[in-house]
Amino acid sequence: MDTSLHEQLRLQFECQRAAFQREPYPSLAQRRDRIHRLKALLDKHGDAFAEAISTDFSHRSQHETQLAELFMLQAGIKHTLKHLKGWMQPRRMPTALHFLPGLNKLMPQPLGVVGVISPWNYPVQLAFAPALAALAAGNRVMLKPSELTPRTSALLARTVAEYFAPDEFTVMTGDAHVAKLFAELPFAHLFFTGSTAIGRVVAKAAAANLTPVTLELGGKTPVVVHESADLALTAERIAYGKLLNAGQTCVAPDYVLAPRHLVDPLARAIVAAMRRLYPTLARNRDYTAIVTARHLARLQALVVDAKAQGGKLFTSHKEKLDGTRKMMPTVVTKVRPSMQLMQEEIFGPVLPIVGYDQLDDAIDTIRRGEHPLALYWFGEVGPECERLLQATHAGGVTLNDCLWHLGQEDQPFGGVGASGQGAYHGVWGFNTFSHRKPVFSNPTLAATQLLAPPYGTAFAALLKVLKKIA
Repeated sequence: MDTSLHEQLRLQFECQRAAFQREPYPSLAQRRDRIHRLKALLDKHGDAFAEAISTDFSHRSQHETQLAELFMLQAGIKHTLKHLKGWMQPRRMPTALHFLPGLNKLMPQPLGVVGVISPWNYPVQLAFAPALAALAAGNRVMLKPSELTPRTSALLARTVAEYFAPDEFTVMTGDAHVAKLFAELPFAHLFFTGSTAIGRVVAKAAAANLTPVTLELGGKTPVVVHESADLALTAERIAYGKLLNAGQTCVAPDYVLAPRHLVDPLARAIVAAMRRLYPTLARNRDYTAIVTARHLARLQALVVDAKAQGGKLFTSHKEKLDGTRKMMPTVVTKVRPSMQLMQEEIFGPVLPIVGYDQLDDAIDTIRRGEHPLALYWFGEVGPECERLLQATHAGGVTLNDCLWHLGQEDQPFGGVGASGQGAYHGVWGFNTFSHRKPVFSNPTLAATQLLAPPYGTAFAALLKVLKKIA
């Protein structure tokens, strides 16, 4: 173990914990001030973040960064500032008849020092969104961003230090070893976004300290296309959802389940839609590159394996992408379960389409796998759609489109099973980083006094009455 590194992390943690103990319940004004500073940070440095992300990716669409990173955060900040006062208010809760005239209330209380481990695919939004919720709930925050986007991570560290004291909000950069030591700190709550495999490691490290965790993971997000779907609209929206950030999105469509006779027509419609969205690739500033050469090689190997196992490939463009880290969008049909692209989350612009005969077959396919982070349905929103929703588990669902459930601040966002645990966004994030403490207030003259010893016939008679009214 690197003792000096471990000591540095521990000292920073203790600094924040001591600050929290001095101020365990920040006022509304203090919390709003911290959120306004986060907003000012983004307003001032938004363009710099877009440039840093693009450099880290070798190319990242500025428009995608503006939408999926900066706008998402701005919307979350606005929503939080609007509702924070109400979220902070203790809530009157019902009181059972036999405890009257006592009163119940539920008090949201900050937890302490919150740790956030954020990923590379949306390196600003997925760092600051949980931090926003933790700050709103009155906590101190330590952030460990991904080492795969080093320029963005360095900029996160510099800008946070510009707007926040180290005992309020701080960023600890470094490699996977730093992340391991970070996860072992005794946080009041640890929030991780990343792969299911690493999520298990993080959860195990946190368990040693009995640290509660929120895990935002991934999985193989299915798209179910029904007979009743509008094929052209379906293709357009699947293409958009798949190619945003070149498929490097935790809720991107991972595979499509379609009626068997629609598989090839849908494949052709999707690649045609891809060409309309991105007429060219190599020099197209709207089309994002793959984050590292290693990730690109993995995606290319998935395509090679699919072809070797008899898959039919539909590529979106004819141009060469040599010398870039951009990946050719590829739709695969004649899919076999043994193909590697059906064994792991793809996380790139490769889309298998699997045929089904009956909707029950599609439902069975989904249920045989781990619970995904998202699920998409295209078709009439009627009884068959409802049957799919009731028969399958997924972190969240969008009907007749992809991705957009993620942007709902009035709904929780999170996974289920292997795709994660816990949720955030809006009040759900505030609650994640709060202890909702039940408080019972008993008046001077209270019926509970009659239940105290010495016990006798009066106690027995009263208990008999309570059993009837409770």
